[in-house]
This record gives sequence, C-alpha cells and structure tokens, in this order.
Amino acid sequence: MGGKHKARHWRRDGEAIVCTLCPHFCRLAEGQVGICRGRRHADGELWALNYGRAPSLSLDPVEKKPLFHFHPGAAILSLGPVGCNFQCDFCQNWTVSQKDCPTSSFDPNSLVDYARRSGAIGISYTYTEPLIWFEFVFDCSVAFREAGLKTAMVSNGFVNPEPLGELLPLIDAWNIDLKSIRPDFYRRISKGRLEPVLATIERANEATLVELTNLIVTGENDSDEDLRDLVGWVAGIDRSIPLHFSRYHPDYRSSRPPTPQSTLERAYEIGREQLDYVYVGNIFIRGTETTWCPGCGAAVVERAGFGLSRAALEGNRCAACGRELNIIT
Repeated sequence: MGGKHKARHWRRDGEAIVCTLCPHFCRLAEGQVGICRGRRHADGELWALNYGRAPSLSLDPVEKKPLFHFHPGAAILSLGPVGCNFQCDFCQNWTVSQKDCPTSSFDPNSLVDYARRSGAIGISYTYTEPLIWFEFVFDCSVAFREAGLKTAMVSNGFVNPEPLGELLPLIDAWNIDLKSIRPDFYRRISKGRLEPVLATIERANEATLVELTNLIVTGENDSDEDLRDLVGWVAGIDRSIPLHFSRYHPDYRSSRPPTPQSTLERAYEIGREQLDYVYVGNIFIRGTETTWCPGCGAAVVERAGFGLSRAALEGNRCAACGRELNIIT
C-alpha cells in the first residue's frame, strides 16, 4: 500500500534532520514537513509521506508530456504525486502541486501489469514534481526496467547530484522545464535556483534523451535577450536537444496576460537559428509541431494535436536523406 515509507537522502544535524534530496536542504525539527510537503521528520527518521499515492492515473500520448522524440505516436502511463519543491506563482497545475487533494494507492507491479494490458510503452512521472516522489519513482523504474518497459521523467530538474545519479540509469527520457535562463526568475517566481537545474540538464543529456520546455510568461522571460540567451545556452550544450516553447495562460496567483502568438512565433524563429529541433505548444501555429530534418529540411514527423498525421522515418533516420536524427523509435 502507498503512504508512509522510509525516505532516502537525508542526514542528521543535532536533533534535526536535513533532507538532501533537493537543493533546498530543508532542515526539519521533529514533526516538520519539507517545502515539497512530501517528507516529514518523525521519530528521529525522515519519512516519504507520498509513496505510491497519486491523484490519478492516465494513459496519454507520449507527445502530451511533451516528448516528441521518444517513440513518436506511442501511448504511455502518466501519474505523479501531490506536491512540488517549487512554488511558481503561475503554476498551471496548482490544484495538485500546491494544494492537497484526494489520492489513490498504486504499486509498481500493478502498474507494470496495467501498462502491458493497455499497450503502453511504459510509464511517465509527470503533472507535478515527480523527483519529490524519489523512493516510489526508483522502485517503480526498477520494476519497469525489469519488465522491458520504458520510463520517462517530466521534471523541473531541481535535484541534488547523488539522487540524480541513482535515477539516471533507470530513466529512458526526460523533459525538463527550463523556466528561464535568469537566476532572478527562479528566486522571485519559483522560489528556487537556476544553477542546479542547469547541472541536471547537462548531466541527464550525457546519459539519455533530454527534451526541454520553456513556458514563456508574459513580461517575465519573453524578451528577445531572454530568449536568445536561453537558446544559446541550450545550443552550447547540444544543438540537437529538442526545445519546446509553451504558451502561458493566467492561473494560480498570476494575472499576467496570456502569451501573445507573436511572442511564440518570435521565440520559434530565435530557436531555429541555433537549434535543430524547436516546437511551440499550448497553441496551434502551423508547422511548429513538425519535426524538420536538420539536414535536408524534409518534414519527418508531422503532428496534429497530440497525434501523428505522418511520419517519414526509417528507424531514427530521415527517409528523404538518411540523416541520423535525435529520435528514439
């Protein structure tokens, strides 16, 4: 059954406990709960309160994560915990990430069975911040790996190096939110720090497929300078990393106006100057969901919403010119 479970990644500090899962390093007295609301100091131990507990389980197109370069057109299980170690004022999923809500209990073996029955390629940890679910994610990923199924992580990337190192061999694909390239944005709006996120992206990209999402928030990270600096940093790591620009809409505590279409069109063009694969989501702009071959310019995967309308691939190569693409099929 889900619920209270002994946590990993913590140390004692006198009578307190310091959680070392993420860079907040929450120092907890007896009875206190961490920023993520998923870990409590009780009876001299740190406990994960959310093991196997999730508000819902869904079967989604993998493109919905969004993962456009990971088994295009496949279905994948999706679930995540209640809570988050960020507090973004514009959170698009705040009723689960920032509030308590009813949950059901899931166990790894039952999820493996359900994935097989439903024809899913595996499981994605998503919706809120699944890295705060570390113990369950680890156990579940082991079970899926042993079953020959896939795992995907949709995350803010705010995690310490040691737990990240334990998960990397078990995760087949990541979509990491790069909310801004400005440290001040993370401090003011997300109540976190940029540098650990950048470190996670770099390390994960060395190990497996990584895609990035940048939610463009009106008046906060939408200037040409912001966009060019973010794109330049990504290109400096690997120009073949897929970058998704996503449309913001007012939610939670933010009343900023929605991202104008013109801003997203401008971001797309800026991204295409330095990156091989750029996409726009949460709005329909023709051509911006298509994967274009960076060699010959052919449309190798065309999408309609979260489904495929056409694929011109031979394995992970462009069917037109034979160029190898950064796509797992």
